[in-house]
Amino acid sequence: MNQTDQTTASETLNRSLSLWNSLTIGFAVVSPVVGLYAIIGVQTAVTGGGWFAALALCLAMQLLVATVYAELSSQFPIAGGAYKWARQLGGGVTGQFAGVIYISSTISMLTTTAYTGGIWLAIFFGSAGGSGLTLVLWGVVFLSICTLLNLAPVNLFKLVITLGVYAEIVGSFGVALLLFLFFRQHSFSELFQHLGTGTAPSQTAAFLAALAIAGWAFIGFDACSTIAEETHEPKRMVPRAIFFSLCMVGTVVLFNSAALTLSIDRDNLAQASASSDPITPIIAGSFGAWAEKPFLAIVMVAFLACGASVVQYTSRIVYSMAREGNMPAVLSRVTEAKTPRNAVICVVLLAGLGLLFGLNDGAVATVLAFGTGGLYAMFVMTTGVGLYTRLTGRWNPALGELRLGVWGLVINTIAFLWSVFEFVNIAWPRAYAVSLTAPWWQLWAVPLVLGSILGATTVNVLINKIRRNRTPRR
Repeated sequence: MNQTDQTTASETLNRSLSLWNSLTIGFAVVSPVVGLYAIIGVQTAVTGGGWFAALALCLAMQLLVATVYAELSSQFPIAGGAYKWARQLGGGVTGQFAGVIYISSTISMLTTTAYTGGIWLAIFFGSAGGSGLTLVLWGVVFLSICTLLNLAPVNLFKLVITLGVYAEIVGSFGVALLLFLFFRQHSFSELFQHLGTGTAPSQTAAFLAALAIAGWAFIGFDACSTIAEETHEPKRMVPRAIFFSLCMVGTVVLFNSAALTLSIDRDNLAQASASSDPITPIIAGSFGAWAEKPFLAIVMVAFLACGASVVQYTSRIVYSMAREGNMPAVLSRVTEAKTPRNAVICVVLLAGLGLLFGLNDGAVATVLAFGTGGLYAMFVMTTGVGLYTRLTGRWNPALGELRLGVWGLVINTIAFLWSVFEFVNIAWPRAYAVSLTAPWWQLWAVPLVLGSILGATTVNVLINKIRRNRTPRR
């Protein structure tokens, strides 16, 4: 690579994001609309009801994980977030494993968002109910729009994300408030009843499954850390964005789930759960047919904001890895507008290839399971590296802007134990949560895919080590 290429590859990203921009991106990635509307049908079918307590517990534990991320970002506000922290605190090999897990899981998350968002696009334009190929093509359209938003001028990107957040507020909190105030049918005890009346064989199994499914609703807050190099005053602003984005989303998700549970007959929700869109018919049934199109438009904008934010989020991890030499250097180059265009295109192409799994319903479920499980594996690694280096003195949290004192150790320990538990819980094979006829490889999707990725990475690390040892020293 010549000197010009080296200069181009080493260019930094543009600091153009305020606290509000970082907060909205984090909010859009976590997305109460995407999160809740994606899991409510599965929750109802598997648990039968009463999953509100599991949702609240999952949020509380994820807030502890987010606190560890906020503490790390207050000291290391670097593009790539958790990947960079693992490399800086745990060494190059640890960073390489973290990067592979991070990228593969966020790309799976993007594929799932594109596939689901494509379904909502199809419903909005009256093309619902098509074949697997049709849904894949709608997913490609969705992904293309997200790509254009990431390559557009940054002010346009920020405008769309802001509109997406407003759409989230109207489409989730606003609708839920109206349901709660004017259409409530049940007492508050309904939130904790009927657990174990779904496909789960017992109340304990239903609660554990509810925790696993709820995990999908509270991922993505770490997006704020991956865009730290583009945020003004990142040591102060990024920790706030991480924590407040999850707090905001968590509040909306809890209120929405309560409003839907208290306002809708459980049997109707269970029947609607069998469709690709269990929410719109219920909203139309409550407010009238006139509400269907506006509601679909709001949800579609929210999904697009989420998808565009996930593209940005993942591309910054790729950019950071390429800059460290763990991916091709061409992916670390930026445009004159300081956008890592090559990294964006790479991420979108990989997610587009993942959409091909949409030709098979079982394969889609596998991608969804790994996207969630992979990110919880990343939570395990990040909180684990943080705890280990904190205890061994390799990391001194007191040097960061966010100083928690002895509470930092307590929170880090609980967050690590929770991440391990939730990862195992998500990865645990449950035929009743997927399909009684699901093949074995689908039930074991998370450990199989993650094990394959880690195995291939291990082989690559060993080969590189052998090559370095054989290279004669000058």
